[in-house]
Amino acid sequence: MTTFAEPVTAAPSTPAAAAGLLSRLRAAVAAHPGRPAVHAADGSLDFAALERRTATLAAALRAAGVRRGDRVGVHLARTLDLPVALLAVWRAGAAYVPLDPAYPAERIAFMAADARLTAVVSAETAPPVPAGVAVLRPDAAAPGPAAPDAPHPLDPAYVIYTSGSTGRPKGVEVPHGAVADLVAGLEGIGAYRPEPAVVAWNASVSFDASVQQWARICRGDTLVVVDDARRSDPAALAALLDEHAVTDLDLTPSHWQLLREPLLGGGARVPRLFMGGEPVPGRTWRELADGGIEAYNLYGPTECTVDAIAARITGPGPHLGAPLPGVRAHLLDERLVPVTEPGAVGELYLGGPGLAHGYAGQPGLTAGRFVADPFAPGPGARMYRTGDRARRSADGLLEYVGRVDRQVKLRGFRVELGEVEHAVAALDGVGAAAVTVHEPAPGDTRLAAYVTGPSADPAALTAALRRTLPAHLVPATVTVLDALPLTPNGKVDHRALPAPAAPAAPEAAGGGVAEQVAEVWRTVLGVPEVLPTDDFLTLGGHSLAALRVVHLLRRKLNVELQLRHLLDAADLAAFTEAVQRATTTAPAAARPTLAPRRPAVR
Repeated sequence: MTTFAEPVTAAPSTPAAAAGLLSRLRAAVAAHPGRPAVHAADGSLDFAALERRTATLAAALRAAGVRRGDRVGVHLARTLDLPVALLAVWRAGAAYVPLDPAYPAERIAFMAADARLTAVVSAETAPPVPAGVAVLRPDAAAPGPAAPDAPHPLDPAYVIYTSGSTGRPKGVEVPHGAVADLVAGLEGIGAYRPEPAVVAWNASVSFDASVQQWARICRGDTLVVVDDARRSDPAALAALLDEHAVTDLDLTPSHWQLLREPLLGGGARVPRLFMGGEPVPGRTWRELADGGIEAYNLYGPTECTVDAIAARITGPGPHLGAPLPGVRAHLLDERLVPVTEPGAVGELYLGGPGLAHGYAGQPGLTAGRFVADPFAPGPGARMYRTGDRARRSADGLLEYVGRVDRQVKLRGFRVELGEVEHAVAALDGVGAAAVTVHEPAPGDTRLAAYVTGPSADPAALTAALRRTLPAHLVPATVTVLDALPLTPNGKVDHRALPAPAAPAAPEAAGGGVAEQVAEVWRTVLGVPEVLPTDDFLTLGGHSLAALRVVHLLRRKLNVELQLRHLLDAADLAAFTEAVQRATTTAPAAARPTLAPRRPAVR
């Protein structure tokens, strides 16, 4: 097990948290063995079948050498195998490390080596892992029982990698007690009701929001695994929610903007909403509050186990709310002195049993972000410096103000601009690099890269970045400059960077359907013109922008269009051909189940 710079002494905040999630799962299996536990595109499992499958794989992991405190990579698509593997890793006494199959091979190889994996569970071709790492299929079996599945609250539960400001992704290691405390805390404020719920698993397993979704199976809730095709298609997702009578849905505010029409316009019952990953816009807050939709605004960094502060979305405008049970929230100035005046701004520090152990293999970075908590009642307590600026309202509620550093949230993804800058600067032909955010239209935030170098080619640089970075870290634009603007002290002046370079205006894309498709691209992407040979992502497109394109064209042309038509198209011309074919064929009898070739939301 990894040793960190500070001891972890916080105790679980409630009896439910102290019981542990695997203990609660055993109780659910015993009480309701025939209740549906998991629904996915490839089938369903009841709680008795889930128990058998997780026990079998846990035994196989133990036979492969996995022991308490080890780390096991999980390299699986969004099928029944995924929750089975995560629970089996826990039952084997280990921590899981998500290895998203959609990530570039270089990224997966880095995480596998950095996490020092003992084994990997993979249903596909073995991912790039160091020699000596055992690779098991999710249906692997071995003779003999697994180890007792009662991890200590301080045993690591998972390691999730986040963007790193130094160019190196950080593996955040979170203990079992913190996950149990998260679930108990949301139960404590009434966000999770006592009766069993039907929960849509919408977030990628590579992001911490997934934990509060899939781990709910341990309290007896039914989990609906949303496959990539349907989580990328608002109409198909709405139909899935209705099919399984989903009661609880976690999503980003950006995703809600795309899903709201099929949910609200179709007269379907709207599930209880859990919003996080980015600030809730005022108009969204008021829409939910005024519409009587039960919704929660959830705030928390990965280092504090998903959620630390929550608010029921009611009243006139957005706020973070109040800390979950057991969470200590401090507003401090630069001298760590409490900021007590209502409306005064300070940096938000968080403490309590939900804190992560720290950054795996990086004790120095851990010590710099997880600092001693002088306000805690006992010795040895820590608090996490979030880097978020906040203030307290007159009624004591916390309100988000901004960041103290260059970390940004992009469509729910946490992005350290420094990591992207390091990746760009390391490419051949680049002399210097800077990365910032650009918002060509309200709510449409993108990464913009700027480089120097006489041979720098934006298209080649973008292609190279796609081979090494996840899609959400690849800049939408690359602009070549003679020199980067500097401040008087010689640092890059990000505020003085020009607007990203836009494509030169070429000939129109054609008439009829072709021109309407091109017009939608121009509107969504915020570019003056598009060429038939233009690639959607090269022009700054991303998964949410792709959803907007498909949605607009469905309404404009009354065509049964799917997201895959856009994501599978090499350029505008190929996509236009797909649209024209769709206009001459009858609507498909069923939604496609193939995953898109690029990751979707969150």
